[in-house]
Amino acid sequence: MEAAALCLVGGVIIVGIALLASTIKVVPEYQRLVVFRMGRCVGEKGPGIILLVPFVDRAIRVDLREQVREIPHQTVITQDNAGISVDFLWYYKVLDPSESVLQVGDFERAAEGIATTTLRAVVGGISLDQVLSDREHINSMLRTRLDDVTERWGVKVTNVEIREIIPPREIQESMNRQMTAERVRRAVVTESLGTKEAEITVAEGKKAAAVLEAEGKKAAAILESEGQQRAQELKAEGYAAALENIFIAANKIDQKTMTLQYFDTLKEMGQGASTKYIFPMEFTSMIEKFVGGKE
Repeated sequence: MEAAALCLVGGVIIVGIALLASTIKVVPEYQRLVVFRMGRCVGEKGPGIILLVPFVDRAIRVDLREQVREIPHQTVITQDNAGISVDFLWYYKVLDPSESVLQVGDFERAAEGIATTTLRAVVGGISLDQVLSDREHINSMLRTRLDDVTERWGVKVTNVEIREIIPPREIQESMNRQMTAERVRRAVVTESLGTKEAEITVAEGKKAAAVLEAEGKKAAAILESEGQQRAQELKAEGYAAALENIFIAANKIDQKTMTLQYFDTLKEMGQGASTKYIFPMEFTSMIEKFVGGKE
């Protein structure tokens, strides 16, 4: 009897603990409880300690933090019929816990299905080159279309990021060849530009040197011309001074001195081989004056 009583008491304690655990719920700040009472939604509860009615209330936890989910590699066909493999990450946040529970049965599975179909629709409308070069545009289109669908579920799609795009092998080989050709082209262009700039620099240097040389020759010619002009001026001034001195000296010479100069000239003429001499008429008058004066 005592053993049966102990078992009964133990069973009652266990049931009491279970009832207490189902009645008292502790909800953290980042979660909410969507409470259903007799099948009817009575709203969301939390955060803090929440008391539920046993066997009457049923609670569903909803996380309000931003979540990230991965969409694995999906094979899609581009507008120009190129098959590529794409995977991406999408981020979402629950804004209305009640709507996220009432409007959709399995939110994450439904959103994943919409994400894959939306990816095929978006990529199927653009070419392979656009897919490889304009990921931001694809991310924006995916986020917008996903957000339009999930908004009625009380969920906000905050971001979509394409993680990897794998084109077919032959396209990869073609891209590698194109990349090699582009690098060669850039190297040739860079070398050509370097050669052009070097030639321009050399030409500009030669031009500057020629200009400096011409300016030097010009300055030298100007200096030489000025020197010659000054020399001529000094020479003219010397001639003028000499003529002035000769004129002054000539004014001091008298008639007898001039007659003596004529005699010296005659003496030199007489030493020559000539047999005929011509005397100016002035010479005879000068001799008469000289002789008369002498007398």
